[in-house]
Amino acid sequence: MSKIRAKISGVNAWVPPYILTNKELETMVDTTDDWIVSRTGIRERHIQKGEGLGTSDMGAEAVKGLLEKTGTKPEEIDLLICATVTPDMMFPATGNIISDKAGLRNAFSFDINAACSGFLFAVITASKFVETGQYKKVIVVGGDKMSGITDYATRETCILFGDAAGAILLEPTTEEIGIMDTIAGTDGSGRNYLHMKAGGSLKPPTHETVDAKEHYIYQEGQPVFKFAVTRMADVSAEIMERNNLTADDIAYLVPHQANLRIIDATARRMGVGKEKVMINIERYGNTTDATIPLCLWEWEKKLKKGDNIILAAFGGGFTWGSIWVKWAY
Repeated sequence: MSKIRAKISGVNAWVPPYILTNKELETMVDTTDDWIVSRTGIRERHIQKGEGLGTSDMGAEAVKGLLEKTGTKPEEIDLLICATVTPDMMFPATGNIISDKAGLRNAFSFDINAACSGFLFAVITASKFVETGQYKKVIVVGGDKMSGITDYATRETCILFGDAAGAILLEPTTEEIGIMDTIAGTDGSGRNYLHMKAGGSLKPPTHETVDAKEHYIYQEGQPVFKFAVTRMADVSAEIMERNNLTADDIAYLVPHQANLRIIDATARRMGVGKEKVMINIERYGNTTDATIPLCLWEWEKKLKKGDNIILAAFGGGFTWGSIWVKWAY
């Protein structure tokens, strides 16, 4: 019997129309366009504006567009997994809300939180449901409204993040395409360097936590940067080595868009030239769980069936992972 694999049969994304440029940030916080670009590669980011809008609204738009592109009916979807660190609310799961807004009446859904590695962790999880033969059509959403947890008076973090959502459709195949191999890892001691101080069961919200701005992203830049460079580069090289892939075999590296220097270090470790690296950080910033599907969406027309692509990410937790995909269309 032929092995069943999960293939990516469609991709879509949605970004809010409002664009926050570095020039506008110069009026909000002590920074400059040159300072931001030289350290991160980011020139602008999209921000979700409007009352009563959350991650689910962006996710639902990405999913509805995906269904239309792939000619899939909402009732055909068996499962939806949403990767996010900015859920609409603590519960129910944002995946539940996206399913409702997109009309997915026959799917069960849940969230995964692995910070910036969440989309990869969700793809790995979703692929197992397909590989067992239990489900035929599974959607993975990566979406975050990072503006909702960003302190725009702190220049170290407010320059980094944007809002967006992306979605992929996974379906079974017996061809030698799809999700070929995966690696994922965590190191919980990294929580000390990148986290949100309050809002959970450890430190529930109070007037004091709000006044102390403990519901925003807290990051110690240097430890995070050093760990990210090492882990994302190493896991990308590891998945190539154990599958006997060379740089010549790789069509594209699809890295998490956190920092241009981290992306460059990963490409060098893999021996992959810049022409094979998907980079759009300059226009979107770090959209956390949405960065990788955003890249796939923008490069979709350049991909060919059978192309070897490596997805790689690093996130708070610490978390990291890599996926080898043979493109399916």
